[in-house]
Amino acid sequence: MADVPDWIPYTPVYSGATDIYQLPDLAKHPVDAARLRELGVSVQPSAETLEALERGGRLFARRLQERTLLPHPRYTLQAIDPLTERTEIHNYTGRCPTLTFEINPVRGCGVGCQYCLVTDGVHEQPLIALENYHLYVRRLLAEKNGPGSENRPHYYYFSPKTEAFQEATLLTGIAHRILREFIAHFRACPESRARLFIASKAGAEHLQIKDGGESVLDLFEQLQGKMQFNTSVSIMPDAFRDLLEPYAAPLSERMRAVRLCRERGVRADSALVQPIFTPWLTDGHIRSFFDALHDAGIINYKPEFLTACMENLAMLGPLLGRFGSDLERQLYDAYLPPSNADHRKQRGRTAPDRALSREALAKMRNYTDTLGMSISICYWVRCQLGITEQEIPLVNANGFQCLGYQSTLFEHV
Repeated sequence: MADVPDWIPYTPVYSGATDIYQLPDLAKHPVDAARLRELGVSVQPSAETLEALERGGRLFARRLQERTLLPHPRYTLQAIDPLTERTEIHNYTGRCPTLTFEINPVRGCGVGCQYCLVTDGVHEQPLIALENYHLYVRRLLAEKNGPGSENRPHYYYFSPKTEAFQEATLLTGIAHRILREFIAHFRACPESRARLFIASKAGAEHLQIKDGGESVLDLFEQLQGKMQFNTSVSIMPDAFRDLLEPYAAPLSERMRAVRLCRERGVRADSALVQPIFTPWLTDGHIRSFFDALHDAGIINYKPEFLTACMENLAMLGPLLGRFGSDLERQLYDAYLPPSNADHRKQRGRTAPDRALSREALAKMRNYTDTLGMSISICYWVRCQLGITEQEIPLVNANGFQCLGYQSTLFEHV
């Protein structure tokens, strides 16, 4: 951007123990045909795939050298016109279960996920917080639930394209103001069929940040029965999570956030489990991860395997390779077969081999069944992997569908 207003620096609430820029020789081995042979990768990717991997390796090396791999801990404020702002309907597959409007009050994200589904792990754009976004939320709620509206059951998803509870929304009060709009709406329209759905990597400390004397948890409590909080977390060791999600809360803190929500009467019993790196799906990792979720009161989860463009895969492979070259090999074997080239989700991101994905789902289910946890999957995964209703019902035994939208939140209306 040519004219960026003054930056506002901040100190991240959480940060990983490892400085990625200090890791030696991280981009020493570009992901090319010679490197794949050296690792013992058993598949022969297409020329197009190899070209994309090599391009990704060059981008990775440049971002390391220029120190642009992670987002800078700073943001700038910008106002919007609440009368002209528009939202997207969250419906990737055409079969999403509920009419869902996106709430995205930040352009960019400060968490720095190296696999980011929105930016493919690129964090060079400025972080812009929309300081009066709550006025647009007010207008949207009035339009969808005011006089003359159909008042149909629908959700507001806060936030699918960025982290809802990051420093740029918490320290500015933007997140608090958005929640207050929902509180005011339900007080004025007690018969409203709107519901708030939140998927977040927030830790307990994030949810206790106050604005005007009220914490996020205080505001959640006033929305009980009208909202869901879905924690978002992945199956991987903390050391790898530190590299992939440098400014996100650790697993223990996300589980503490779940417990705090449940103590306030907020529905927080489903988890978005993503991204799943198939090389990490050992029996031990599965047990320890789902035991932690179960202990926090999670009864349902939606697994999402890592999907990545080839340029992004060339960044993620070396990071995984720091924990063992065979793990890196397994990653490429899962994604690079030419027969897997059409296993692509939105924006052309490739998912792991279909047979491997089915096997991984079965491994998770075999253990989580013993804990009484249900599993929900999206329509795209169901179609791609040939998952039948007998294997995983569309609406499962705990009443969850897809991302975790819970229809029982509408039953009393």
